[in-house]
Amino acid sequence: MSEIETELEGGLLSVRLSRPEAFNSINDAMGKGLISAFQRAHEDQNVRAVLLLGEGKAFCAGQDLKEVPADLNLRNIIDTRYNPLIKSMVGLPKPIVCAVNGTAAGAGVSLCLACDIVVAAKSAFFIQAFSQIGLVPDSGGTYFLPRLVGTAQALALALLSPRISAEKAKDIGLIYEVFEDAELIAETQKIAFSLASGPTTCLGFTKRAIRESFQMTLEEQLEREADFQQRAGSSADFREGIEAFKEKRKPQFTGR
Repeated sequence: MSEIETELEGGLLSVRLSRPEAFNSINDAMGKGLISAFQRAHEDQNVRAVLLLGEGKAFCAGQDLKEVPADLNLRNIIDTRYNPLIKSMVGLPKPIVCAVNGTAAGAGVSLCLACDIVVAAKSAFFIQAFSQIGLVPDSGGTYFLPRLVGTAQALALALLSPRISAEKAKDIGLIYEVFEDAELIAETQKIAFSLASGPTTCLGFTKRAIRESFQMTLEEQLEREADFQQRAGSSADFREGIEAFKEKRKPQFTGR
């Protein structure tokens, strides 16, 4: 069995972490598989959205510590595995939905926070875990956390490494929604397939505008909005949206 399983259906590329016996902890093969899957999402025009999920009882327990000898160069792992992966996910001009079915720990938290919409099963929980083994949050952890939950919460989560429930994660703004365990996959697929059948060009511009807004002044952001709007307005999906509105029907977007 491969560490990463992918399936393309209806414009949605499902990317499943598949090391359930190791709580989907990330080893070298899984890291390469994730990078390859998101490279495919960038290059394949048939992919219009991505769904990231885990197999078994966990979403992702972070780095597989059994793979890491004490004398290993951690900088090399981050530079060759995690940083390229996170950059690829954030830079993907298509929406990414994440279903957290169980444990999300360490880099596993960062992995889901690099997605655009994160939902979780009621029994799932999140833990930074880095401070428990004498390390610093990586894979974008120190970037995503304060932007999502604010500095005070981010510092507490990173320094104390508390285990927080899915409900609390939603309450503090870490994730979007919580579903009953039995309903997680079905409800997440509804969201993901809705995005996969949406106006891909405008969704990509919207994702980029929001994610990059923190580096912009208001004046710069207004200019970017105008530029993105002009470009989105040149798309076939915009023309279809206008025609559907006039004809009082549901638009049939093609992602073009």
